[in-house]
Amino acid sequence: MLQHIHQSQLSNWERFYRANFINSLSGFKSAALIGTINEAGITNLAIFSNIVHIGADPSLIGFINRPKAAAPHTLQNIEHNKVYTINSIPAGMIEKAHQTSAKYNDNISEFDAVGLTPHFLPSVLAPFVEESPVKYALELVEIVPITHNNTFLVIGTITDVLVPSQLIASDGFIELHKADVVTTLGIDAYFGTQPLGRFSYAKPNQPLATI
Repeated sequence: MLQHIHQSQLSNWERFYRANFINSLSGFKSAALIGTINEAGITNLAIFSNIVHIGADPSLIGFINRPKAAAPHTLQNIEHNKVYTINSIPAGMIEKAHQTSAKYNDNISEFDAVGLTPHFLPSVLAPFVEESPVKYALELVEIVPITHNNTFLVIGTITDVLVPSQLIASDGFIELHKADVVTTLGIDAYFGTQPLGRFSYAKPNQPLATI
C-alpha cells in the first residue's frame, strides 16, 4: 500500500527517524572523503555524501557543508588554505571512512585516528588518501551560504587528478565500479555498484545505442 506522508507529519517525527527518512529519500549518492589541513599543519579527513558535479568546462565540483557549529573543521581549513582533496571510498575502507564522521578535536588528525595514510603532492597543500583509488584536488572558487538552514555550498575547480590509467575508457569515461568504489544511502548505509547499461547521446526520434 502506498503511504501518503504530509509535511505536517514529517515535522512531528522523532529527530533521528526523520533524518534517516529524508536522507534516504533522495536516493543513492556518492560517498567520498574530503582531505584538508589546518593552520597548525594537522591533517583533517571527513566523509561527505553530497558531492555534486557542477560543470565540466570549467571543471567545477560542489559539496554541501553543514552549519559551522556542527561541522567547522573542513570548511575552516578550506577557507584558510583554498585547497582540498576529494577521495573515493573502496568497499574495504568503509568502516574507516565512516569513522571520520566522529567529532574529533581539531588537534587530532582523522587520518591517525582511523588508520588511513595521508599522501601529498609537491604542488598540493591538502592531503590525499593514499588508500583511495581515485582522488582529485580542488582550488576553492566560491562558498555560497544557504541561509534557510545555515549550510554552505562549497564550489571548487579541479587542479590535479590521480586515477589508475586502466580505469579510463577510450572516451574518457571513468569506470569507477572496477575500483570497487561504493555509494551511500541515507547517513550510515553503504552499497556496491554494478553497471546496468550505458547508452549513446539521446536525440529525438533516434534509437539509443548501447556503449
